[in-house]
Amino acid sequence: MNAEKRAEIFRRLREVNPKPRSELEYATPFQLLISVILSAQATDVGVNKATRKLYPVAGTAAAILALGEEKLRGYIATIGLFNAKAKNVIATCRILVEQYGGEVPRTREALEALPGVGRKTANVVLNTAFGMPTIAVDTHIFRVANRTGLAPGKTVRAVEDKLEKVVPDEFKLDAHHWLILHGRYVCKARKPDCPQCVIRDLCEYKHKTTVEGVK
Repeated sequence: MNAEKRAEIFRRLREVNPKPRSELEYATPFQLLISVILSAQATDVGVNKATRKLYPVAGTAAAILALGEEKLRGYIATIGLFNAKAKNVIATCRILVEQYGGEVPRTREALEALPGVGRKTANVVLNTAFGMPTIAVDTHIFRVANRTGLAPGKTVRAVEDKLEKVVPDEFKLDAHHWLILHGRYVCKARKPDCPQCVIRDLCEYKHKTTVEGVK
């Protein structure tokens, strides 16, 4: 795929959704961080249901730390891997309170040092909370990048590195959200909705679906 085609893909995605936003519900960078930690192997819908009850009661690092691991588990018990996540969230909150005054650090190194925070989570926080042009590659972006030919790669990191290289600068800040939403609602895993896809003619996927079925 050439640079002109890649740029046109993002122009069309921007035209459909000029100001893309995360579907996680949060009011502060801290709440975004916790929601992203909780979203591992879980849906944004499921996380939002839990945090709608949690954040009004404990919406800061100090408040969640005071809540304690056992009570936190009660709030997030509907989310997959909630035991491990509760332990990580409490440990992260303790570090934030003790080392950062309860605030979320703004560097990748500091974020990735927090329990339960990997490169993808750090990228989401840096991008969505702090406006940095990072691209967090989840399963949706990995699929879209490979299926369309936009930025093929065998690993998540390979796709991230390729996207960092080929996405035009004017689109980098929002590329993460556009690709996630496209993968979540159009270029779906089991059967992509090609007839409704705004980049159908630019996509290099060989098995595009039609209204009747598969070509």
